[in-house]
Amino acid sequence: MLTVNVSHNLSVVLSTLRMLLKARTPKHSASEAKLLSENKSSTDKFHTDLETAENYAQVWQTVKDTVDFSLHKRRSSLMLFLDDLPLQLGAYHPLGTNNIVLNRALVEIVEASITTKRVVNALVYNLLLHEYLHALGELSETEVRSTVVKVAQACFGEKHIATVIARKSPWVLLQNIPLQAINAPKRVMQIVKDFEKTGKYIV
Repeated sequence: MLTVNVSHNLSVVLSTLRMLLKARTPKHSASEAKLLSENKSSTDKFHTDLETAENYAQVWQTVKDTVDFSLHKRRSSLMLFLDDLPLQLGAYHPLGTNNIVLNRALVEIVEASITTKRVVNALVYNLLLHEYLHALGELSETEVRSTVVKVAQACFGEKHIATVIARKSPWVLLQNIPLQAINAPKRVMQIVKDFEKTGKYIV
């Protein structure tokens, strides 16, 4: 009899525990499930858009879309210029203008040393994203660097190359390149035509 009672009591306890655990399991409402599905659809699109981008305009569109998605901010009518800058400078946004100046030499060096277009696009994405945040009004370099990581993580995930570059800095791509041997003459600054829509990768 004692064995029967113990078994019965144990069964009751286990049944109660299962009910409590089931009650504590979070359930997503229909609206939450829809939001999760939409977020995954958006992040999948960001992955595809960035990795298949063929020009600056397409990378730029991904920059604007990811900032809009993660920060709910947007600005248009910006222009992109290409210039041969010191390699420690990736790009800059002259305060009070609609311009972003990208280091053409830096991008070309990475293109020549890394054959994967996905990595080059991730580099350009990071450089443009950084300056876009300045153009949106954030002046602090510390805050901008932190926000670049935040946007990349939210839109591409922790392990994506765009997030890795954001966290470690774009110059991680140059660590095995003998920069001292590079002595190219400075060229004339160029403007990327149709930057706010699809155009040639480098004009």
